[in-house]
Amino acid sequence: MTDPRLNAQGRFTASTEVSPRQVLEKPEILQLVPRLTRVYLTDLGNASEDDIVRAALGIHDQGLVPVPHMAARRYQSLAAFDRRLRRLVTEAGVREVLAIAGEAETPGPLTSSVAMLETDLFDELGIERIAVAGHPEGAPDIPADTIRAFLMRKHELAAQSDAHFHIVTQFGFDPQRVNIWLDEIAAWGNRFPVHIGVAGPAKMTTLLKYAAFAGVENSLAFLKKRGGAVVSLLSGYDPESMIGPLETRIETRPHTQLEQIHVFPFGGLTKTSEWLLQRGSWSYQPIPLRPFPAEIAQ
Repeated sequence: MTDPRLNAQGRFTASTEVSPRQVLEKPEILQLVPRLTRVYLTDLGNASEDDIVRAALGIHDQGLVPVPHMAARRYQSLAAFDRRLRRLVTEAGVREVLAIAGEAETPGPLTSSVAMLETDLFDELGIERIAVAGHPEGAPDIPADTIRAFLMRKHELAAQSDAHFHIVTQFGFDPQRVNIWLDEIAAWGNRFPVHIGVAGPAKMTTLLKYAAFAGVENSLAFLKKRGGAVVSLLSGYDPESMIGPLETRIETRPHTQLEQIHVFPFGGLTKTSEWLLQRGSWSYQPIPLRPFPAEIAQ
């Protein structure tokens, strides 16, 4: 019997992400994504609140699940955080978020994702699912003991919340490192499902740029070492070298917390969508549009 975390083709299901600018300038790209797919909405600090809310609504109106990034340090006050989340819920039908610390030259009062969760505003406004960040290669500026303490604190908060929690990770290229990390956090006591970040098909030069920016040098070194085994000069990076071993983990270790993949569309959403459809992670089965929540539509 196929593990329920794998679809009928024996493949992981997948979420992906877009920027507010992509949604607002080229809304047709969302038609490439199967309905009810989670589409994370990035926040790099270069989009206005109005644009983020409009983009989240655009994702919702395509029958997709908008998952906006909520970057704690970027809110200059608790009132600003309250306003952003309240607008996303009431104006765009948001029911899921990604809670991250984020970066800011002058951080506001919320210095971490934990501090943001401790406000209880997500529960107050009816958020049903909360993603938190995972770093299989560690975080450059955060000691491992602190990462562990934060994860366990998130478990305490999850026990007090009505929302379901899961982990979504930074992308990487070394499946063995991911396997080790999954075992590590399980030993810590992690009970959250894990969505592993994967780079979609892209040129090597593109991957080099994003990997340097994201601080995944160890995984990048693995990619360079493997060379031709995972990268073709003609077709670029083949994500199957990352995903295949993880799907095998599901089959051989059914108790693993690994649940699905989250694909970073570095080569463009069109190319990523075509690849996910071809490998069987996405399908265009007819699924009814989700109704806009009644309490919001009124």
